[in-house]
Amino acid sequence: MISQNSKKGLRNPWVLGMTGLIIFVLGVNGAFVWYATHNRSTLVDRDYDTGDRKSGASLISELQKQKTLAWKTTIKQPKSVVMGSAAGYEISVVDRGGMPVSGTLEVEAYRASDESKDFTTAFREVAPGNYQGYVSFPLKGYWELRIRIKRGKDVFEVGTDRFMVAAAP
Repeated sequence: MISQNSKKGLRNPWVLGMTGLIIFVLGVNGAFVWYATHNRSTLVDRDYDTGDRKSGASLISELQKQKTLAWKTTIKQPKSVVMGSAAGYEISVVDRGGMPVSGTLEVEAYRASDESKDFTTAFREVAPGNYQGYVSFPLKGYWELRIRIKRGKDVFEVGTDRFMVAAAP
């Protein structure tokens, strides 16, 4: 006879299995929540929290500065990039009139999945408006380059398309 006071039901393997499964699922979900709250995703820009505080006027002003400069960049990059080996890049920058832009150029290597591996490399100017540098990627996967050119008070930024860095052979 089944009674409310009987403890035999709690020893049933099905009850124990289902209880264990529920505890396991809750533990995994708890780990996901902890990880999400303690590790900041880099799928958004670093300054996203201050970016939305900018007024519409200042945002439009920045876009107008970029449009007014109208500098054009040409990037010669290797056909294949291998993790851990230096890849040579040549970047040329000209202004609206086709004149070379001399200044300082730095390239930020950006990996969306791991902010801690992002790095910045300064390129040297080998001729007016022509810059050369080497970038060694520490991890395989998809990367982007963000190019920042400074000439006096003028700053021009441009990004590249995402590209694949292959594993070392």
